[in-house]
Amino acid sequence: MEFFIHFLETLFMIGYTYILLCSNGKYYTGSTNDLVLRMQQHHNGEGAHFTRKFLPVELKFVEIFERIDYAFNREKQIQGWRRAKKEALINGNENMLPELSKSYQSILIEMGLLSTDNPFDENWERI
Repeated sequence: MEFFIHFLETLFMIGYTYILLCSNGKYYTGSTNDLVLRMQQHHNGEGAHFTRKFLPVELKFVEIFERIDYAFNREKQIQGWRRAKKEALINGNENMLPELSKSYQSILIEMGLLSTDNPFDENWERI
């Protein structure tokens, strides 16, 4: 498997976005152009500062891109997600991603727990 990955990496300058589960139960999202080397670095405590503190780490998800900058952009996108959305991606439930993209505010509005009234509307009364 490692040989095949290295072969692909040298044939095409591809990039990877990956998600690790750390020993503290939190997810770490990263990107690299050498997945095997990066995983070795993480496992040896030579990876990111965050993962060094919470070894061991477990690879939970990988996406392959034709360019490293695409992988980096995806990394930044995923880093902004809530845990539930990351877990949907990890578990292959891409169909759940749009629903999980809703903001807390829009969820509260749908549940009727937050008003959509504009406090700057002329008809709004101050208490």
